[in-house]
Amino acid sequence: MSAKEILLEVAQTLPPDATLADAISELEFRQAVEDGLESLDNGRRVPLEEARQRIPQWISKHSSPTKP
Repeated sequence: MSAKEILLEVAQTLPPDATLADAISELEFRQAVEDGLESLDNGRRVPLEEARQRIPQWISKHSSPTKP
């Protein structure tokens, strides 16, 4: 999928009241998934225990912004 196609898909799937921050968060999440899949394809893996330690950081980094 091209970057433009991904942008259009994200725009179409966000709810009508989504913010620009919501869109950016979704795009960052998708990029992180793509980066992870590429790492796996290239043989770069993280041991399970290390991944468990990283999860809280990943969650806080990629969690959706709260609305006021």
